[in-house]
Amino acid sequence: MEIERKYLPAALPADYEACPNTLIEQAYLCTEPVVRVRRDGSHYYMTYKGGGMLAREEYNLPLTEQAYLHLRSKADGCLISKRRYRIPLSGGLTAELDIFLETLCGLQLIEVEFPSREAADAFIPPEWFGEEVTFDPRYHNSSISGGILPPFVRKTP
Repeated sequence: MEIERKYLPAALPADYEACPNTLIEQAYLCTEPVVRVRRDGSHYYMTYKGGGMLAREEYNLPLTEQAYLHLRSKADGCLISKRRYRIPLSGGLTAELDIFLETLCGLQLIEVEFPSREAADAFIPPEWFGEEVTFDPRYHNSSISGGILPPFVRKTP
């Protein structure tokens, strides 16, 4: 079970670039239900996500690079590229700051995963977190890959 809240950053922390980070590339084979393939650094996965906004089923299956490349070529919609910074928060939590690249340049999202719904409900975000978009489907990567872009993000020609 994945339990996460999403935010648009109001500002970026001064030291975020010093935090551990990886380049992520992902593509969607299906969006209902979500079936995604992802390269996270040198690791490759296929992920199934059930329905839901705050909490939903999630299963990951490791892939070889060859299998990832084969499945990526079958994807619908655009390929998403982003750099993910893992920023430690109090209580043992981590803010995953995604800085989107290429055609989605300008989009930035923060995701925080929680061990329980109670922990998610009790979470008080730091000041640098901005508007919460957990329940806005436009901020699901699966929606973005299909061209459903948040209002302030424009595709480049």
